[in-house]
Amino acid sequence: MSAVERDGPRPLFKENADWDEVQATLASLGLADGLPQVPPTVRRLEAMLAGVAEPERSLGQLPPMFGDLTPAAGAYVCVLAGCLPAELPVVLTAAEACLDPAFNLLGILTTTGTPAVATVVHGPLARELDMNAGTNCLGPGNRANAAIGRAIALAMRIVGGAVEQTGDMATMGQPGKYGFCFAESDLGLLPSLAERRGLDREASAVTVLGVSGTLEVLPLEGRGSPEALLTPVAAAMTAAGAVAGSGRTRPPGEQVVLLPPEILTSLRDHGCSLTDIQQILFEADRVDIPGVATFGRGHAVAATAADIVPIETGGPGVKMTYLPLWAGGTLTQTRAIRDLS
Repeated sequence: MSAVERDGPRPLFKENADWDEVQATLASLGLADGLPQVPPTVRRLEAMLAGVAEPERSLGQLPPMFGDLTPAAGAYVCVLAGCLPAELPVVLTAAEACLDPAFNLLGILTTTGTPAVATVVHGPLARELDMNAGTNCLGPGNRANAAIGRAIALAMRIVGGAVEQTGDMATMGQPGKYGFCFAESDLGLLPSLAERRGLDREASAVTVLGVSGTLEVLPLEGRGSPEALLTPVAAAMTAAGAVAGSGRTRPPGEQVVLLPPEILTSLRDHGCSLTDIQQILFEADRVDIPGVATFGRGHAVAATAADIVPIETGGPGVKMTYLPLWAGGTLTQTRAIRDLS
């Protein structure tokens, strides 16, 4: 007897369907990412779509195979990933934001390089969903971070068709392609990125980034000045630009760095504002790490100082995280959370 209740490109299974059979069927249909998935059933899909006014409304076509991004399609991947219904708008808003031409989703999904779609959630909704913006915010342990990130990644595979050897041609890829999602801190040591981009201070929003990986960065010994705190970040930006482009000079775009509260508090104590942070990193055309290396920049690391994007997140400690954006060309996108009612 078949475990499938509703057949089709996004099958739904009977409530009592055998777990192993569900997993095998999803994998055979190309609907899996290699990890166990929540069995999609009529009950779970209807719960995910409760209150959604237009489940089949198209929000655009996801490359590389240009599948139709609809609330119904988003709800299906949300069920698979273990999301709650309140997380569906986050997933859909993030996936839709990726469709902005400047984000270059087609390039990100089909390159032989390593980029993954990373999502930052801003504002009250991040708190309501109990997302992690503290210790280990990029790592495991928080259901909302993990499920939302995985659902966005599954949307790229299942709706967009970014499957290895057909749409996804990454030579190696990276673990972030399973899911990469975290929340921005609301401690207020920096203005929210959503606010910086013209949204209301209390708006719930997402920012999507095409990220080639993560790099841990420590301040210099002593930390007696903003330059000592930020010089290693400037070095990371310079080095990443040098090695990621195969010697080719590309037009400068954006840079993203995650700064934890302890670093931001030190910078604030030195009288350093957001604009100061951006200016220090932008103007560091010669970067000296005493006793280690000296980096000289042949060209600017960003189009302008304002295109250097510090984001407040993380827990105790002074370790920063540099997120190099895909060298093939991508610009981060911020959107207010879509109302699906």
